[in-house]
Amino acid sequence: MSAELPDASAAAVEEAAVQAALEDGLAAVAAAADLEELKSARLAHAGDRSPLALANRAIGTLPGPEKAAAGKRVGSARGRLNQALAARTEVLQAEAAERVLHEEVVDVTVPARRVEPGGRHPLPLLMDRVADVFTAMGWEVAEGPEVEAEWFNFDALNFDVDHPARQMQDTFFVADAAGGGDSGLVLRTHTSPVQARSLLTRGVPLYVVCPGKVFRTDELDATHTPVFHQLEGIAIDEGLTMANLKGTLDHFARAMFGDAVETRWRPAYFPFTEPSAELDLRFSLGRDAERGWIEWGGCGMVNPNVLRACGIDPERYQGFAFGMGIERTLMFRNGVTDMRDMVEGDVRFSRAFGVEDLSSSGVADVVGAVPADVAGGSL
Repeated sequence: MSAELPDASAAAVEEAAVQAALEDGLAAVAAAADLEELKSARLAHAGDRSPLALANRAIGTLPGPEKAAAGKRVGSARGRLNQALAARTEVLQAEAAERVLHEEVVDVTVPARRVEPGGRHPLPLLMDRVADVFTAMGWEVAEGPEVEAEWFNFDALNFDVDHPARQMQDTFFVADAAGGGDSGLVLRTHTSPVQARSLLTRGVPLYVVCPGKVFRTDELDATHTPVFHQLEGIAIDEGLTMANLKGTLDHFARAMFGDAVETRWRPAYFPFTEPSAELDLRFSLGRDAERGWIEWGGCGMVNPNVLRACGIDPERYQGFAFGMGIERTLMFRNGVTDMRDMVEGDVRFSRAFGVEDLSSSGVADVVGAVPADVAGGSL
């Protein structure tokens, strides 16, 4: 063993050597200012290559009569050093904890750094509100695919094969696997296909509203966008008349714009209703605002051909249908003058619609929204 460890000699276990090693170790432990320095002191004076460790290993090289005294001497020194290390560790750990409490203290008087609140986009908020109006009347909410079969989008709704709406200037056609345009699928141009699907799957009597996203090949400008949202409704039952349609839409208009809103109908043409009408509104956005009629949507009695296409007997069942643009409704309700503001993704636009207040004029004024004159048909 002595050949392997040259330092482990009889001199290492002499009383003077052991005492000197102990004193050096105690001095290093006492001088350690933090836990890192104490760790270095432990390795130097109590580690495997420290003087006291080498002295302990040198005991084995001593003659038998000297081993007991040397072992007692070295063991006592190592014990005192370990006690000093434990005591200093406890002190330094307490000092470190105290230092953290002082150095990492939180000043509760400093203003918090908060993330600016956002808000749900007003379009889905408005669709939810519309759905609430109709479910309160006992109607159901129906949804359907945005990539729709041409049969549901056109044929089932009494659109002739040469109808202008079926041409490329109005409709996004989905290409087939070969890249052609004969897949039989389109991006739906209205939510009316959901009405046809509901007739086929739910049967009659039927009262459903169909809010959702639709697509048309329009240019993006202040009043048009190629992707927008519609709300359409259909009611099919025995004995329904235009009077039921008028009562339903008058109630819907008051729910959207307040009791001060007025409605009127103008004759119109739609393939899926007969007779058909355009629904106009008149209301005041402010006390002195000019009043005028503004087109809101279309409506009418469901064409018997639509009922037949969906397997419904038009001699027994009648019904009405209507449709409005969600974006247009938002513009009327809240004085939004440019439809592009709705699609740019500016959080300030959404945040402005967080709080509503129904004014005496019946039109919702929104905190943060910019007032706009939409009276007199300017839209």
